[in-house]
Amino acid sequence: MSQTRVTVIPPRMNLQLVPFSAEYVKKRVAAYARVSTDTEEQLSSYEAQVDHYTRHIQANDEWEFVKVYTDEGISATSTAKRDGFKQMVLDALDGKINLIITKSVSRFARNTVDSLTTVRQLKEKGVEVYFEKENIYTLDSKGELLITIMSSLAQEESRSISENVTWGQRKRMQDGKVTLPYKRFLGYEKGEDGLPKIVESEAVTVRMIYRLFLEGKTPSWIAKHLTESGILTPARKTIWQSTTVLSILQNEKYKGDAILQKTFCVDFLTKKMKVNEGEVPQYYVENSHPSIIMPETFDMVQHELSKRKGYRGYKASDSPFSGKVICGECGGVYGSKVWHSTSKYRRTIWQCNHKYKGEKCNTPHLYETALQKAFVEVFNQLIENKDEVLSDYETVILTLTDTSSLEKRQAELKSEYDIVMELMRKCVEENARTVLDQNEYNRRYDVLMKRYEAARNGIAEINDKLLERTAKREKITSFLDDLKCHDKLISEFDEKLWLATIESVTVHSESTMTVKFKDGGETHVDID
Repeated sequence: MSQTRVTVIPPRMNLQLVPFSAEYVKKRVAAYARVSTDTEEQLSSYEAQVDHYTRHIQANDEWEFVKVYTDEGISATSTAKRDGFKQMVLDALDGKINLIITKSVSRFARNTVDSLTTVRQLKEKGVEVYFEKENIYTLDSKGELLITIMSSLAQEESRSISENVTWGQRKRMQDGKVTLPYKRFLGYEKGEDGLPKIVESEAVTVRMIYRLFLEGKTPSWIAKHLTESGILTPARKTIWQSTTVLSILQNEKYKGDAILQKTFCVDFLTKKMKVNEGEVPQYYVENSHPSIIMPETFDMVQHELSKRKGYRGYKASDSPFSGKVICGECGGVYGSKVWHSTSKYRRTIWQCNHKYKGEKCNTPHLYETALQKAFVEVFNQLIENKDEVLSDYETVILTLTDTSSLEKRQAELKSEYDIVMELMRKCVEENARTVLDQNEYNRRYDVLMKRYEAARNGIAEINDKLLERTAKREKITSFLDDLKCHDKLISEFDEKLWLATIESVTVHSESTMTVKFKDGGETHVDID
């Protein structure tokens, strides 16, 4: 048998993968610096990092200084929003960088997957990363193992920090301490005591939004008006959106209360936020900070928003008649249509939005002039009977808007709610501590759950009734105040008076209209 021979074939040198220890090549070196917050202390650290790496790289004759890539106030749990980091990687992959120096693995990334993926991408192009604190070179044979270990530790640290921050935030919520995103919130700034403080120059805009809405203006009209007036949005932009106006109208913080934890973080790595639909507790804090809007005004706005949403086929427009003209047959709202839009016979008419959808409504269309004429007629009738109206309401307003019985029932239901919640807590704790018969436990729990749901639903129902009565009281009061200010008959349509005094106009198929005032009074008018 012939003797086995082994021939050694020496490796071929790939210049792209030559170790950076090769002295004949001047390395192109960059550094990466990052701080995770924008506090003064952290920014000082950030500036120190930049200065340190600039001096350190330039002092080495074997290195060519490229750049110090930076990210300020950015979390390391994901690389998605780190522009400096992403640009550095792109430059390295394009051959502009041979060596990257950074302080530690945690500065580079606290996400193990991101860290390893980036290191491997760079490694394929012969680009090395050096972590000062851990003394790790990624092209070293043990580099990837060490990075995996250190990245995992950094990720766990990030998770721990996230949990501690979340716990701290929820503890503040339980204590009723309110914080706001002041940079994107109109009307408040952080006060010396850490609580929201009114910025009067911005509060004027908030009050204007509420006033215009209660006068009958739509969020889209208000947004257009604010834009044309040159008023900046909460985000300090020049163009207002109707959604921004609507969010201000619905935000309870403007009446001095606060619902805390409306959203929560689902994943500490992705920082994904989710609307809280009962997964975690919410906290409602009353009188937590100074109010810009009176609670009664806020409640009136919520009532009006609910009313407008309740109209069948309602579509917001800039017209003062929008949402106020109702079909007496189907309950839908009237919408405007333009006839002969390109001719001298152009006219605006109002008709039921469901007139030609499904079952045809027999209610007639109305010329806009007919609505204006009808208002002049009914308002003058009101002025002529002004003294009688005012006298009547002085005696009945308290009866019409009395909430004492509702408030008593509300207190009873809240007491029942608190009792049941405590019983449910004790029931769960007892089941956890001792071995209970699970059928008996489930029976007890189901009974308590029914009591809980009954109390909760009862409170919600009472709150709706209270809101309705409060809104009614404010409407009547506002109506009477407006009425007291007018003594003269009017000869032409007045939009402001219309919005201030008219609740709705119901159109009947018999060519009549029922005009309802904001005080609840009604009068009938024939359609010409």
